[in-house]
Amino acid sequence: MRIISCYTVYTEKQQSEGRVDCIVETPDYIYIFEFKLDGTADEALQQIEEKGYARPYEADNRPLYQIGVSFSSETGTVSDWKVK
Repeated sequence: MRIISCYTVYTEKQQSEGRVDCIVETPDYIYIFEFKLDGTADEALQQIEEKGYARPYEADNRPLYQIGVSFSSETGTVSDWKVK
């Protein structure tokens, strides 16, 4: 994501409660991604919530999207995704 993006992209960003898989900051939006292998998108979103990955952006006026993505090791593709 860093290579193809002209936006600020953090991967495996360390926070007090864990590591966020990916954060993309644009001038207008913030996207927090959590990826799971053979898990569910709901589990990924739950981790974002439980670990407080959005907390550092509470005072930021930009809309924030939390995106949970599940990859299938069997097919090698995205099997599920949800946006909150």
